[in-house]
Amino acid sequence: MTPKDLEELINAVLADLQSQGTLEVPQLPAATVERPRNREHGDWATNVAMRLAKPARKNPRELAQLIAQKLRDSDGIASVEVAGPGFINIRLDAASAGELARTILQAGDKYGKSTAHSGVHVNLEYVSANPTGPIHLGGARWAAVGDTLARLLEASGAEVTREYYFNDHGAQIDRFARSLLMRAQHKPVPEDGYGGAYVDDIANQVLADVEAAGEANPLELDEAAALEVFRARGVALMFDQIKDKLREFRVEFDVFFHEESLHQSGAVQEAVDRLRERGVIYESEGATWLKTTDFGDDKDRVVFKSGGDAAYFAGDIAYYLDKRKRGADEVVIMLGADHHGYIGRMMAMCAAFGDEPGKNLQILIGQMVNLLKGGQPVRMSKRAGNIVTLDDLVDAVGVDAARYSLVRSSMDQNVDIDLDVLASNTNDNPVYYVQYAHARTANVSRNAAAHGVKRDAGFDPAQLNTPADASLLGVLAQFPATVAQAAQLREPHRVARYLESLAAAYHAWYGQCRVSPRGTDPVDAGHVARLWLNDATTQVLANGLTLLGVDAPTRM
Repeated sequence: MTPKDLEELINAVLADLQSQGTLEVPQLPAATVERPRNREHGDWATNVAMRLAKPARKNPRELAQLIAQKLRDSDGIASVEVAGPGFINIRLDAASAGELARTILQAGDKYGKSTAHSGVHVNLEYVSANPTGPIHLGGARWAAVGDTLARLLEASGAEVTREYYFNDHGAQIDRFARSLLMRAQHKPVPEDGYGGAYVDDIANQVLADVEAAGEANPLELDEAAALEVFRARGVALMFDQIKDKLREFRVEFDVFFHEESLHQSGAVQEAVDRLRERGVIYESEGATWLKTTDFGDDKDRVVFKSGGDAAYFAGDIAYYLDKRKRGADEVVIMLGADHHGYIGRMMAMCAAFGDEPGKNLQILIGQMVNLLKGGQPVRMSKRAGNIVTLDDLVDAVGVDAARYSLVRSSMDQNVDIDLDVLASNTNDNPVYYVQYAHARTANVSRNAAAHGVKRDAGFDPAQLNTPADASLLGVLAQFPATVAQAAQLREPHRVARYLESLAAAYHAWYGQCRVSPRGTDPVDAGHVARLWLNDATTQVLANGLTLLGVDAPTRM
């Protein structure tokens, strides 16, 4: 019996009590179950009696007793107890609990998926680093977290567009182009330019590409023309490198959106016209303003400056409207910690369009990542100049450990990543701990086959009758709820932490239960049942690791 099955059973009991006239409420709430903190209290617990007590005008404990009595008469229930002010603690019989192994293996890679977000189109924008240098650690964190969140939302039934906002309009691109030109001329970069050996590499590649194409040497052109060559070719080369590095990190995007296109297509003016129709645009001191203070912002925001140039905020307005026009029900944007002050104006802009802040527009803020080795901060990358890059992390520990370490902590917390721990094959290394559990399940399955233990010999779930079996089944049962919560709350780290708890439960189970018989002992129904449970654990570990974009090895 899965948690969903149990919830449906409780709902049926409530409906029965209502039909008998014992429970008089205008509307029955959907029952939910969760694991008790103390497993001695049972397999599952529900607080539905306390939620119903007030509208039903009943004592919560007395109502809980009525519900408990009907549950005791249901198939698959071993015992039901009422605790405290009205908690109902439920223990399943071994056969009912053990059926979960069959459910998992029949579902395969679909176990954990749901339709909770069915019919919702989410536009998820993440990374969006300026194409002026390699991806730094903050961008790497967003790449891992964003890709995992996209997988979680899809697992919950949402249609997801993965989007990268390509900032190819503005002063930072001008500084990058000038830095390339200076290095190509063997001159120091400007004080506000970009340093690092990668700038030399891009500059030299631009010169090589121009020569191969038979075009004029930009160093022989006037400065404006030379800058345009380095801007066009240099930015394209840098962005190609960024795309390649993300792809190697198992991060793919559906849309690479160019900021410049907003200004060239008239999208900015269209967005302002839409807002003007809504009466929230006004002119003052020669500039055009959006009345964001009407929607909770601390001050109104300039859209067009007095000279007629579009402010940076104008692009944000046009981009949001463009996403909504492309069908996005929910626009989710991931930003770094330095953008926290940006939230107010963006939410006000959302409301100005008549949308609902926090629903149609959601902004997630991520904190800093610190790389340590031997307890000391890692020195800056020589190739990147003054930053630690995605490449630095991947070169040190590999893609699996890099992705896992960036996802396993809540995004609103600073993260210290210890390279010595991630490079170790010990239980202190969380990704090794989880991957080793998966590899161990695969090894147990291979050994079982060598001893003649086969799943097709039949499955008697009642054989899964030890506390260790019950504990492992209980953790396996929580996977769908964990995935749903992680997607709903936009907290991918919940999946990583769940996998660590599942690995711990499996390692404990492995030390107490046998799948293969000892010596010449015959294969019995208990061995076969525990092979089903072992293989169900393999499936859930693999499903969880896949959501994180991490490999599930069968040998280590």
